[in-house]
Amino acid sequence: MEQHENAGLSGRERRLGILLAAAMFVLVVDTSLMNVSIAAVVRDLDTTTSGVQSAIALEALVSAAFILIGGKVGDLIGRKRAYVLGLLGYAVGALAMTLAQSLTVVIIFWALIGGIGASLLLPAMQSLIHGNFQGATQRRVYALVGAAAAIAAAVGPLLGGFITTYLSWRVGFALEVVIIAIALSGIGLVRNVEYTGPRTVDVVGSALSVVGMGGIVLGILVWQEGGDRVLALLVLGVAALAGLAFWLVRRKRLGKAHLLDPALFKSALFKVGISQQLLQQIALGGLMIALPIYLQMVLEYTAMEAGLSLAPLSLSMFVVALLAGKRAGRRRPANIVGTGFLLLTVGVLILIPLVPRAHFGWALLIPLAIAGGGLGLLVSQLNDYTLAPISEERVSEAAAVNSAGGSFGLSFGLAFAGAVMLATLAASFTAKADASTVLSPAEQTRVAEVLNENAEVMTNTHLDELLAGQPPATKAEIIRINTEARPIALQVALLIPLLAALLGLLNSIRMRRLPDPERSNADGAILG
Repeated sequence: MEQHENAGLSGRERRLGILLAAAMFVLVVDTSLMNVSIAAVVRDLDTTTSGVQSAIALEALVSAAFILIGGKVGDLIGRKRAYVLGLLGYAVGALAMTLAQSLTVVIIFWALIGGIGASLLLPAMQSLIHGNFQGATQRRVYALVGAAAAIAAAVGPLLGGFITTYLSWRVGFALEVVIIAIALSGIGLVRNVEYTGPRTVDVVGSALSVVGMGGIVLGILVWQEGGDRVLALLVLGVAALAGLAFWLVRRKRLGKAHLLDPALFKSALFKVGISQQLLQQIALGGLMIALPIYLQMVLEYTAMEAGLSLAPLSLSMFVVALLAGKRAGRRRPANIVGTGFLLLTVGVLILIPLVPRAHFGWALLIPLAIAGGGLGLLVSQLNDYTLAPISEERVSEAAAVNSAGGSFGLSFGLAFAGAVMLATLAASFTAKADASTVLSPAEQTRVAEVLNENAEVMTNTHLDELLAGQPPATKAEIIRINTEARPIALQVALLIPLLAALLGLLNSIRMRRLPDPERSNADGAILG
């Protein structure tokens, strides 16, 4: 047993692991490429910024809303087939972006078909890792795929910025098609794992999952954009998920088909793994909204310069994830996860006071490397920790819930940290304007009105252009206020990943009290 645990990956396992990691990289980097290409897409397709942003929001909404159903579809049609269809859905979306001449094409093929592809791909990929690898090799492949997702989130803006600036945004999507083709070329290496459970479709449960996940994600997206009825959408989503929980328990008690097995949530290991995955992704989302804004809006870096400055975070995350997945040995996963959240907490704690003092990106090198190392430790353990005790029969359902938790956490971290940043900016800017002895009462009122209508983190250069024609003293005073208010807003936004890291650190104490996860047993029982 010990010899097996320490054995390296075979040639087939190594190739399959790399192809799965490539598929995950494309999935995550796709949205980053779209985000940094908005201006170019608007210009080339002769459309509006709000239209492209709506397409991005729709893709996130569709993938989140259908992700629980995607796991069940993988059970019914085969997880290998669901994986292929998911990749093909992404390929169709990327190819459409390469050739698109209108926003309608983007909405239909990239947002709708690509979003459905993501809902199939994520749970199928995790299920196939569970079924194609065992023991230490399974942990290492989970770490490799998790590291690919993490580094794609971190370096995606850099790659997208480079390609969009020096080539064309269409080239970036064409390269996605090439990578997907390479991933599909190795499909023969994948061993399908047959599903032996009930094959009846739970229509009501499926509908409740769509309304629940869709309502919450739509609420977050509307909140991020400053729209109305956010609370109503969030309440609708939470109510639908509560209804789904009641429905699943009732259906199982009656012995009827159900979308998910509620027994999954009886496993303490599964529940704590999902919660830690959620907190890790909230922290990552918060960092990925605050740090690029700091680099591009305060230091006025280009997309490429910002990506290079974030390299310590992404590279340490990637390297540590691979090393931890390979060399964890007999160390308790709970201890590794606890250390990860501790490093993440320390890194963010160092970042917060540095924000107003750092005058160049590489001044953040040490805290970014520390935080990235912590995230790398988390990435190396959490997927395996959460899914290891689950039987093959239920792994698609568990993987769908795990993917949903991660996607929701990342969306929440991005939206919440962004909303907090803008609210803090508006409050700080208004307070400083009201206290100014240079601005007249009318100018103070005008500043407050503009911020209430459209709070925005902007560079001093952009602000200087907007203030053209204003008296020099007024212009200098508003720029001074902007210079002082932005770091405060960014520091408050960084409290979101800090809070998530602290909660994860506390939650890791609970993990230590639980036994380490055991692999699912031969008769398919759910352990934990």
